[in-house]
Amino acid sequence: MLYLRQSMAVSLLVCICGLLPAVAQENNDPYDERNALAISQAAVGRVVGNHRFSKRSGIPVSMDELRGRPLVVSLIYTSCYHVCPMLTQHLAKVVGIARETLGDDSFNVLTIGFDTAVDIPERMAQFSMEQSIKDERWFFLSADSQVIDALTEDLGFIYFASPKGFDHLTQTTVIDADGRVYRQIYGQKFDTPSLVEPLKELVYNSPRDLGLVDAWIDNVRLFCTIYDPKTGRYKFDYSIFVTIFAGVVSLGAIAVFIIHASRNVR
Repeated sequence: MLYLRQSMAVSLLVCICGLLPAVAQENNDPYDERNALAISQAAVGRVVGNHRFSKRSGIPVSMDELRGRPLVVSLIYTSCYHVCPMLTQHLAKVVGIARETLGDDSFNVLTIGFDTAVDIPERMAQFSMEQSIKDERWFFLSADSQVIDALTEDLGFIYFASPKGFDHLTQTTVIDADGRVYRQIYGQKFDTPSLVEPLKELVYNSPRDLGLVDAWIDNVRLFCTIYDPKTGRYKFDYSIFVTIFAGVVSLGAIAVFIIHASRNVR
């Protein structure tokens, strides 16, 4: 299900270092929110290329190496001292909830610096330390300008240099296990289900070599794992399962009654 309704009002934030955005004013500012959103949405369903990055340790990693499980991608620039750190902190909170719900190794997270002149591996490592990110499946990556240009085109992410940093849509992208853009999430502080629900769909619906019982269990988890707004966490709602089971039993009982009645009539 899409969660754009609640995010549309707050999502079209322009991440300008240090201050809240002033977007597409009467000057020649090339950034336009509607155009940025249209480009972003047009990327849904697009396969992301096998781009190559450098981890904070300097070790190369490619997109193909990260396939096989869902991927959450956040594009930031490290010289942004307001929105980008706040987005990363909020993302860390929601990722933690998703890990609790889906498992620690169920998906990967990438934070990629798009300011190639500044966001080198050492700076990305420093940024991750500043944000206290210790998730083993969360990678802070750098790339050259050619890779960033190709990646941002694949993700439908546009940005422009401005006097205060960069103007861009605050966007988090969910990519499926095959490398296809599955969902775009907008906003500095998006609702928890906006990220967890598409990840849940991908994790529990992903094609795997499962037996009949395991596949059935995954289907039960998909429908019975629900968000509790009171706690801000997900829980397994047994009542849904019990209701489904009771319905199946009732239908079976009705079928037996009809068969028995038809035999008596004959």
